[in-house]
Amino acid sequence: TGVLVLVVMFVSGGDFLRNAWHSMTYFSTTMDTLIALGTGTAWIYSMLVLLMPSIVPEDSRHLFFEAALFIIGFVNLGKSLEMNARGKASSAIEKLLNLSPDNVLLIVDNEEVPAPLSEVVVGNQLRVKPGDRIPVDGRIIEGNSNIDESMLSGESIPVDKQSGDAVSAGTINLFGSFTMQAEQVGGETTLARMIDMVKNAQNSKPPIARLTDSIAAVFVPLVLLVAVACVVYWGWIASEGSLSLVTITAMSVLIVACPCALGLAIPMSVMVGISRGANDGLLIRNSDALQAAAGIKTIILDKTGTITEGKPVVTDVLPIDESNRGKLLELAYSLEYLSEHPLALAINRYCLEKDISRANVTDFEISPGGGVSATLDGKDIKVGNAKYLSLTNTGSGESETTIYISEAGKLLGSIVLDDQIKSDSKSAIRDLQSMGISIIILSGDNPSSVSKVAGQLGVDDFESEMSPEEKLSKIKALQKNGEKVAMVGDGINDAPALGIADVGFAMGSGTDIAIESADIAIVGNQLTRVVSAIRVSKLTMRNIYQNLFGAFAYNIILIPIAAGVFYPMLINPAFAGLAMAMSSVTVVTNANRLRFARV
Repeated sequence: TGVLVLVVMFVSGGDFLRNAWHSMTYFSTTMDTLIALGTGTAWIYSMLVLLMPSIVPEDSRHLFFEAALFIIGFVNLGKSLEMNARGKASSAIEKLLNLSPDNVLLIVDNEEVPAPLSEVVVGNQLRVKPGDRIPVDGRIIEGNSNIDESMLSGESIPVDKQSGDAVSAGTINLFGSFTMQAEQVGGETTLARMIDMVKNAQNSKPPIARLTDSIAAVFVPLVLLVAVACVVYWGWIASEGSLSLVTITAMSVLIVACPCALGLAIPMSVMVGISRGANDGLLIRNSDALQAAAGIKTIILDKTGTITEGKPVVTDVLPIDESNRGKLLELAYSLEYLSEHPLALAINRYCLEKDISRANVTDFEISPGGGVSATLDGKDIKVGNAKYLSLTNTGSGESETTIYISEAGKLLGSIVLDDQIKSDSKSAIRDLQSMGISIIILSGDNPSSVSKVAGQLGVDDFESEMSPEEKLSKIKALQKNGEKVAMVGDGINDAPALGIADVGFAMGSGTDIAIESADIAIVGNQLTRVVSAIRVSKLTMRNIYQNLFGAFAYNIILIPIAAGVFYPMLINPAFAGLAMAMSSVTVVTNANRLRFARV
C-alpha cells in the first residue's frame, strides 16, 4: 500500500515535489514546499507505523496515506479550475489575422488580376468591391464609398470616403467600388500594428503575487524550526524525553501544519466566486482578474456600444412644413427600404413602428458616400446628406447625423439620427463613482458627440477621436502613476486596451476579438454588470482572507500543543489529522457562503 501511494504521489504530485526541491536549493520556501512537507510527513509517519510500530505509542498507530493523496488531489483540483477558467490569448490574435483578405484584385494595364495579398507592394493599385475588406493601408484614387471603420474608431456609423481619402486595412467597404493605391503593406499597416499591440498587451500583464507563497515563505521555516526543536528538546534536553516523544511531537507538528486547507482556501473561493459571477452574467476568465477587480481605482469606458446602444436611431423628424411630416417619412421610407445602409435601416425601423406607408419607386440608385435617389410619380426624389443634396448652412450639430429629403429639387425636411445612451449607463456610472472609482471616457468618435454623452452622464474626464494606440498610451500612463485601471469596451479597436488594462471588461454584444482579449466578458449589454463584477471581486477577496484565517487557525492553536509546550498534554497524530480535516471543512463551508451573497 505504501509503495502504491508513493507512486501516485510522484505521478500526480511530482511537480510539487520538484518545485519544492528547486526552492530549497535557493534557500526559499513556497506553497509547493508546504505540500511536499505535508504529503511527505503523512507518508513517512504511516510507513513508520507499518515497519517500526514499536517506536510509536499504541494509541497513535494510525495510517495517513489517504491524507497525502487528499492534499495532492485538492491542490490539483484548484489548479485545474484556474486553468479551465483562463482564456487563450491566441484566439484574439487569430481573429485579428482573419480580418485581412487572402487575395486581392491588382490593377495591371487596366485589367483586374487576382493575386495573393503577400504580393502587394507599395504603389500597387487595387480594386475594392462592395462587401470586401480593404487589404492594405492606402488612398482612394478613383470612386467613392461608405467604409465601416468600427474596428478602428468603434463608431458604428459608416464613414463617407471620396477620391483622395485614406483607407485602412481590415475595414469593410459597404457600398460602391473604388480603386486605391497601396501606401503601407505587411507589418506596416494599421491592422498589423493592432495585432502587435494585442500581443504585447496580453504578454505584458504582470502576474499577481501568489498570496499562499508569501504566507508559505514565513510559515514553512517556522514549522520546520518547531519540528527541529521538538527533535532536539525531546531527544537530548528533556529528562523525560524519548524516541517515542520525538516521533509523536515532530510528526504531529508537521501533520497539524499540513496545507490541505491552504490548498483549498483560494481555489474554493475563486471557484465559487467565478460561479457566482456567472449567475450575474459575468464570465470571469482567471483568478488574477477576479483579484485585481477588487482594487480598481480608475475605469476607462469606450462610448459607442458600451455607454451607448451602438446603433443609430431616429431622434427627430424636422419637416419644413409640418403638414408634410407624413409625406416626408413616406418618401424617406420608400427609398431607404431599398438600401442596406445602417442609417437606412434605422429610418426603416422608425417608419415601420409609426405605420408609415411605402410607395413603389423606379430608377433607384445608390450614390456611395452620399445617399439614394429614385423617381416617384414622375418626380426626382433624393434622400441623403447635405453634400449629396447640394445644401449649405444646414445648421446640423456634429454630434448628430442628419438625413435630408428633397422632391423635384425642393427640400422637404430632414430626419435626425443619433446613438442613444443605454438605460442603465447613468446608474452604473453613479454606482461606480460612489465606490470611489474615477471614470474616464475615451472614444474614437467626434468631440461634439463625446462631449454631449459625457455631459449627460456627469463625467468630466473624457477624450475624443482616440486611436487604439492613444487608448493604450493613456492606460499605460495611468498605470505608471500607480493607478489600477480597468477598461470597458466592445470593439476591435478596444482589444489592445482591454489586454493591457489591469482588468479588461468586454461587453457580450461586442466583437469576438474584444471578448477574447478581455479578462471578464459581460453577458448581454449592461454596464451595471461591471459594478456587479467589482462587488463579486471584493466579496471573493474578503472570503479568501477569511478562508486563509480558517486554514491556519487550527494550525496556529494546535502547533504549540503538538510540540509538547503543555506536556504532558500532547496531540495524538490521529487528532492532528482530524484538525486538518476540520480546517478543510471550515474553508469549504465559508467559500460556499459566496453563492448567497448580495451583489
